[in-house]
Amino acid sequence: MKVGVVAIAGLIAATAWGGLGCSRHRQEAVILANAADKEVTVNPEGAANKYDQATKLDPTNHRIFFKLAMAYKKREEWDKTASTLSRATQLAPKFANYWFERGWALEQQAKKKTISYEEAKEPYQKCIENDPNFADCYSQLGNVNLWTDDEQKALENFTKAVEHNPSEVRYYSQLADLYIRLGYLQEAEQVLKEAKSMAKQGDKYLFGVHNLLAQVLQERNDLAGMVSELEAAKSVAPAEGPESVLILWSLGSTYAKLEPPRKQEAIQMLKGFSNRACKGSKAAVYKTECETSNSLLAKLGGQGT
Repeated sequence: MKVGVVAIAGLIAATAWGGLGCSRHRQEAVILANAADKEVTVNPEGAANKYDQATKLDPTNHRIFFKLAMAYKKREEWDKTASTLSRATQLAPKFANYWFERGWALEQQAKKKTISYEEAKEPYQKCIENDPNFADCYSQLGNVNLWTDDEQKALENFTKAVEHNPSEVRYYSQLADLYIRLGYLQEAEQVLKEAKSMAKQGDKYLFGVHNLLAQVLQERNDLAGMVSELEAAKSVAPAEGPESVLILWSLGSTYAKLEPPRKQEAIQMLKGFSNRACKGSKAAVYKTECETSNSLLAKLGGQGT
């Protein structure tokens, strides 16, 4: 059957108008996403609404889906983050950072016990498949391995994280901490010394490195070396937060155990700890440390409560 000239002309026109419509929607989606970019920092909810509208205008634009997921991430809406990234990875399966963020979102859900940690494995593995140098993916996959009781795989992935980004100090701490828990003190010490040699001055993750090295030295009953590492940890501890409180306890109690004890320094540290941790609601959190601190202070002649 022959199609008339008029019918063909109509079909061409309809196709052209359809193409123009799709193009217009894509342009509108980009304009809307650009507007959301400007407000996502101060108003992530409003930005998310705009990104969501943009994905409906252009459901093929994986970058807008990723932006929507990051807006949900800011609000810690992990289920929405994960499901949105599922769409982004379908549209752009070679983008390793999409897989990483999906794995992270699933991991946060697992922490809240709404899903299992097993679900976070595949996205991190996909991240590594698409970018074998993505160190964070090895690091987080190792963390998931720990939660699923696979210490050997965790060791392998923490080691790979260090190998792929040796300037990132926190990777060394992950690896060393696991070595210590498994009883491999020599390996832990080697990793931590390497971390110290790689770290830049003022690196906030050095606090953990010094603390872990103090644990290794404690196991060897090297109190002098332990004091040295704890003093180094205190010098890089943040002004606020649990680290700044616990270092006072660790250092004070270690000063008290020296032969002879560094009495005045021990009293100063333990009093500082008691003032910050043993009053009000915090007292229940640090109950054991507070009781020991009071006992040590009484023994040292620094009173206690």
